[in-house]
Amino acid sequence: MSSNNSPIGIFDSGVGGLSVLSELVNVLPNERYIYFGDTANLPYGDKTKEELLKISMRIFEFFKVNDVKAVVMACNTTSANVYNILKTKYNFIIYPIIPIIAKYIALGNYDRVGVFATKATVNSHAYKKEIETQSYDTLVYEIACPSWVSMVENSSQYKEQSLKNIKMMMNFMLQYHPDKIILGCTHYPYLLDCLIKYAPCEIFINPAEYFAEYIKKDLEAKNLLCEKMISRPKFYVSADHTKFERASSLFYYVEKAMEVHI
Repeated sequence: MSSNNSPIGIFDSGVGGLSVLSELVNVLPNERYIYFGDTANLPYGDKTKEELLKISMRIFEFFKVNDVKAVVMACNTTSANVYNILKTKYNFIIYPIIPIIAKYIALGNYDRVGVFATKATVNSHAYKKEIETQSYDTLVYEIACPSWVSMVENSSQYKEQSLKNIKMMMNFMLQYHPDKIILGCTHYPYLLDCLIKYAPCEIFINPAEYFAEYIKKDLEAKNLLCEKMISRPKFYVSADHTKFERASSLFYYVEKAMEVHI
């Protein structure tokens, strides 16, 4: 039976969700965290909705066994495609990144908002639907960047071909003259050094920081904050823990990740 001192589960297809974990640790340092990187199924962006549902349910069952009090869907792709199916199937709280960030964007009263995301997220039009539902006058432009996750996972973003791709995608986006650009995949903030060559840094929104603040306020309101710090985050992956540990060095210090096959 979960309690205040039960852990918070966080998952993504690889290291990208560590951006969310990092922000959560900053604002909620006393919590226990279990991070699951589904490296065996990386990337999620090219998966069908049915595949994403099967994957997510296995991960949710893993978290259920570990008696979590909440699950953070750090992954935009699963948040866009399967949250509405899973949200009533479990007893723990589920935090999906897209609806929460859409509420934040709506408060900004922006005329034009761009979204860089995976193919699956763009095809779902989740950001567009959520933002336009809450802010009728905001126009949303979604662009899929299918190669960006692998750039981050393989630390290849500074290679010539990668830089050409980033420039091309930025040119596509800037033709819409967005007021803000959402980095709609948790991997994408780690491309910011490359992206700011083509637009000012303040135009980009890293959802992780706002997501973490929302989760903090919600757990406080529900009186579910951990009473005292119990342990450091635990990390699990579904394949190749050494590659995950190596790739994570840019995002969050991961000393050891355990492989589990779920």
